[in-house]
Amino acid sequence: MTTHYDVIVIGGGPAGCPAAIQAARLGARTLLVEKNGALGGTTTVAGVALPGLFHAWGQQIIAGIGWDMVRRSVELTGRDLPDFTQWQLPHFKLQVPVSPAIYASVIDETVMASGADLLLHTMVARVARTETGWDVTLCTKEGLVEVTTAMLVDATGDADVVAHAGLRRHANTHRQPGTIMVRFGGYQTEGLDYDALNAAYDRAIAAGELQPGDLHDFTNPMRKFLRNHGENAIHVPGIEGGTSAAKTAAELAGRRTLLRVYTFLRSLPGLEGLTVDRWAIETGVRETYTIDGLTRVTAVDYTSGRLWDDAVSYSFYPIDVHSHDGDGIDIRPLTFGTFPTIPRGAMIPRGSTNLVVAGRAIAGDQEANSAYRVQASCMAMGQAAGAITALAARTGAAAADVPIEDVRAALRAHGAIVPGDPGAPRTEPEPEPDSTHPTEPAATGHPRRA
Repeated sequence: MTTHYDVIVIGGGPAGCPAAIQAARLGARTLLVEKNGALGGTTTVAGVALPGLFHAWGQQIIAGIGWDMVRRSVELTGRDLPDFTQWQLPHFKLQVPVSPAIYASVIDETVMASGADLLLHTMVARVARTETGWDVTLCTKEGLVEVTTAMLVDATGDADVVAHAGLRRHANTHRQPGTIMVRFGGYQTEGLDYDALNAAYDRAIAAGELQPGDLHDFTNPMRKFLRNHGENAIHVPGIEGGTSAAKTAAELAGRRTLLRVYTFLRSLPGLEGLTVDRWAIETGVRETYTIDGLTRVTAVDYTSGRLWDDAVSYSFYPIDVHSHDGDGIDIRPLTFGTFPTIPRGAMIPRGSTNLVVAGRAIAGDQEANSAYRVQASCMAMGQAAGAITALAARTGAAAADVPIEDVRAALRAHGAIVPGDPGAPRTEPEPEPDSTHPTEPAATGHPRRA
């Protein structure tokens, strides 16, 4: 570790790791800072170990550094990738299950091979602008450490660095609930009396022993919850995650919910031997803050597949707003053939020249954010942020002034798929009402609903 860097990346999750790797591969002296003991963020520490979506309508739209690490981890475990040509399948079948332990190890290997420096168990205490970049104070186990950098990448997911820099963040009035990832075992799904179990669930809700959202509040909740072994199904409403106090409250609420569900289930016939086979240490938080960017992605921009003039990556996922009270999900499939893109302007905070944001905290409304916040999209944004900041540090240009074709050329050279390139997918204009062209059903990897 040195005391001056070209690029410092704060946050080692889906966006931060590709950002640091890309910057280092372009020759920038790079430091990656992560608060946890493992890289990977949501994929590893929060247990959402199925990154996606890298494909849209059977075509790959996100490749490059993040995809390479995911694919490598799958190969090491002897698993097969999904058949991405089957785009009609439910979207979770087109995400890529990975082993968190192997995936975290692959990230370690890739980061270190890139030449970047790495500090785990470290957080940012302060940032201050200078004439040539930033003074950064890091909080390490041995105390406060001062470093300087020309460029910063905020990949915290919460725009923490943006806040430290005194720049604006936006928070929605009603934030989406979190989820604590868990898998239950110790029971057989066959032979359970689901009518009796659903009746017990209704009584528990009425008595206040369970809260709405504890079992995702499905129709016929016990059958779906138990057959899925509770995976990705426990909503934790009313939480925030943008401060240490709020994050503490979120973790307590998540484990309190887990204990409540566990205690309830073990009291039921056929579930007396229920076990917790695995769980995530952190409660997953869907949204905290977004930045006030040079550009703001709206739901219309996203669902129309707008090809921005400064597009640096693709994104693909339905609008996926989880009700703030934990009761239900508003899923709005994209129209067939829609390929949303992410503009550089949404990654640059207004009022800053040498700070780039990557991941869910880029500028966008809640509906668009609910879609582009997913892991593959964040990986693509992170790689773009690494290219922008490395080139800016090399030339002395502001992040917004690096020629966009230079950014795209760097991304292509490192395997990324660049929107607008010849052969890259693009959203075609909708046909006129009297067109005789056939129309495909609206879809996003979700089955059509009656």
